[in-house]
Amino acid sequence: MINLLSISEIKISYNPKLKTSELPKVSSSEDAFNVILHQWEDIHYRESFAIILLNRANKCLGFTFVSKGGLSGTVADPKVIFQTALKANASSIILVHNHPSGNLQPSQNDINLTKNIVKAGKLLELQAIDHLIVSDDAYFSFADEGLI
Repeated sequence: MINLLSISEIKISYNPKLKTSELPKVSSSEDAFNVILHQWEDIHYRESFAIILLNRANKCLGFTFVSKGGLSGTVADPKVIFQTALKANASSIILVHNHPSGNLQPSQNDINLTKNIVKAGKLLELQAIDHLIVSDDAYFSFADEGLI
């Protein structure tokens, strides 16, 4: 017999710090780059993967690091990406990761991951509108280059 009182409670929370009117609007890849760049303390050190979460008006609800890796890679689990986006009640997301080497060209793995996230997002009606590869002073935008 199962004791229902011993089942774990699942809590979902998102605690906004600003009023909606105070949230920064992301209208371009440059806006997204500027939003995330100031949050990235170890951009030179190791590869990390983050997401920017947007509401329907493209106002930035927040961002979070999905993973931190090594010098040449990190794992971006789509389940974690969408879990976070759904928890924040985001309408769209921007994928962002850095290349500590400064080489901003996407790898085949970057391209494949982006395609998979876009496909999954369509099913969830949660659009991935861009994927940025960033360094401390430049970025590559999948959207700007017609890859998303």
